[in-house]
Amino acid sequence: MNNSLVRDEIKRLRLFHWEVAKQIGISDSRFSVWLRTPLSDERRKRVEKAIDELSQSIKQ
Repeated sequence: MNNSLVRDEIKRLRLFHWEVAKQIGISDSRFSVWLRTPLSDERRKRVEKAIDELSQSIKQ
């Protein structure tokens, strides 16, 4: 499966894909398409940043 580390991190933090997509600024269907193929460095950074921001908001 492509991007399994990203998927695992989203699952571990109990986030939804639509939450990450919203944080990035794309639709949830577009995010699903992104996860089907290996992420470029730029996209991976955007996804990781969104996950970090969401995890920080959960902690507060």
